[in-house]
Amino acid sequence: MAIIRCTAKLLNDLKFKPTNAPDQPAGLCDWHANLLRLNHKKYVIFTNDLTLYSLLMRWDKTPSSADFLERFRLGLVTSLVREGLVESQLEYFLKEHEQITITKTNNRSVLGSMNDLIFQIKSMIQLGNAPTDVDLSEITRQLNRIPMGAINYKVSIDELKQRLAAIHN
Repeated sequence: MAIIRCTAKLLNDLKFKPTNAPDQPAGLCDWHANLLRLNHKKYVIFTNDLTLYSLLMRWDKTPSSADFLERFRLGLVTSLVREGLVESQLEYFLKEHEQITITKTNNRSVLGSMNDLIFQIKSMIQLGNAPTDVDLSEITRQLNRIPMGAINYKVSIDELKQRLAAIHN
């Protein structure tokens, strides 16, 4: 089972009521999510609690809870396919993300890392020629190649692949 821990700002925007998540150590399917607004457009950043692997998605309208979860799953799998994960690793993520609990944030370190990533996103978008030129898949790819202090200055895609290889060997 996966958990998405949303900031109060995102929960308010989505009009979701968070549930209580099980009290357990962070796993490979635990995420934090935050809403950001850039150039009068809404985006959501999802960041994995263990690896800091992140996914940036655009929100044209406020989705229902089922749409929110389905768009997250689809965006995650699409991003992981682009990263070259093998079929068994993709199947693991699909299986583990069949059920997702939405709850409140609980990790200030992950939120701090997300704030660093949001700063990077804003810089990348402002360097584009126009807001319509933004390639979210390329921004996501670049975000996951930034050394992050919270994971000992490793890059999140390498950390994710290393943890998945340990599970699937």
